[in-house]
Amino acid sequence: MAPNDSAHTTGEAPGPAVGRRRAARYVVPLAVAGVAAGTIGLVPALANSGDPELPKVTARELIEKIAASDTQQLSGTVKISTDLGLPAMDGLLGSVAGASGDGASADPRAKLTELASGTHTLRIAADGPERQKLTLVDGSEEYSLIRNGDEVWAWDSASKEAFRAEEPAGEHGGDAKPDPSAELPATPKEFADELLEFSGDTTSYRVGGTARVAGRDAYQLVVAPEQKGSTVKSVTIAVDAKTGTPLKFTLTPSGGGKAVIDAGFTRVDFAKPAASTFDFTPPKGAKITEADEVDKAAEASGADQGRDKAKGKDDAELPGGPAGLLGAEGPEVIGEGWTSILTVGGSDEASGNGKGQAEKGELPAEAGQFLDSIGDKVSGRFGTGTVFSTRLVNALMTDDGTVYVGAVTKDALLDAANKAAKG
Repeated sequence: MAPNDSAHTTGEAPGPAVGRRRAARYVVPLAVAGVAAGTIGLVPALANSGDPELPKVTARELIEKIAASDTQQLSGTVKISTDLGLPAMDGLLGSVAGASGDGASADPRAKLTELASGTHTLRIAADGPERQKLTLVDGSEEYSLIRNGDEVWAWDSASKEAFRAEEPAGEHGGDAKPDPSAELPATPKEFADELLEFSGDTTSYRVGGTARVAGRDAYQLVVAPEQKGSTVKSVTIAVDAKTGTPLKFTLTPSGGGKAVIDAGFTRVDFAKPAASTFDFTPPKGAKITEADEVDKAAEASGADQGRDKAKGKDDAELPGGPAGLLGAEGPEVIGEGWTSILTVGGSDEASGNGKGQAEKGELPAEAGQFLDSIGDKVSGRFGTGTVFSTRLVNALMTDDGTVYVGAVTKDALLDAANKAAKG
């Protein structure tokens, strides 16, 4: 969605891994880095007809306002719509989850992936960095994720299952474990923080007027790539005129059509939520899964694969084997800014006869159909391969196992792959 971390940043800004670990901390501000090098529009905001009349402000001043925002207490409702142009993923996600067999329906690491497609309504509440609650509303059913101190609970009313985890050990040190409550951005603030964190001298900024969001006056900051070949046309962030808190985040693709991501408050209150908001006791009869149990099951599954390998079965021949899917070499980045492309080199096992790539027959039927629906066969200096396309991200997997992926157009992706092969 945004440029990778090769864009200009400062040491004060948390890296992408830290940002994701803190994604559940819905409104705790992150430092905005790299904006000084951007082309910042200095034309003050002027109210359009029907929009609120607010004091003039420049893009630089608006970015500084976001960076200085210190909203730690709020409650409200957020509507998130995501349209990557993918076919329905319910069957695919269900088949993958069912195949794993070691998860729980209330596990946030699986449940929150639903936000990656469709339209969802979230109720959120926050009282500082230690108390937050997010509820995903689906008709009469609800999925809630609650952090209260060092304890995290997830509750799925449909399955009557609960998931519990302790605050990851060594969160601020090198032994930190992934936070199960922090998988995807869920509020406009989080989307805006991640975008601005990676913005740099490949980005332009301007004030796009004013708006009313969730009953509040807001400025609109428009962020756009200055490079050709990006699938992103622009990102508009509605910034609360009083608090500097982002109220809405809209990503428009370069290919036209409706927004790929549109996340915004429909109701917001900056008063401190009641302490009872963050209390949770599993209902009687609920099935409770501990995070440690899931981790142990995953470790046991890995041990089983290790025993298969010891018997002479090459790991690259296993469906999902790391050598086959990701290659023997580590990831590298081609280009910079919005047109950055992540590439992972193919392994010896992945070349030739295509070992290391799971045969189509070894995948769940839904997964095979899904890949067929978004894949196109291509060829070039890199050889032959398949391009998998969405409205935002394109990925090329060559027949030798090399993968190229980025928020770039198909032509830009193939051009990068050809230049890499030539070099």
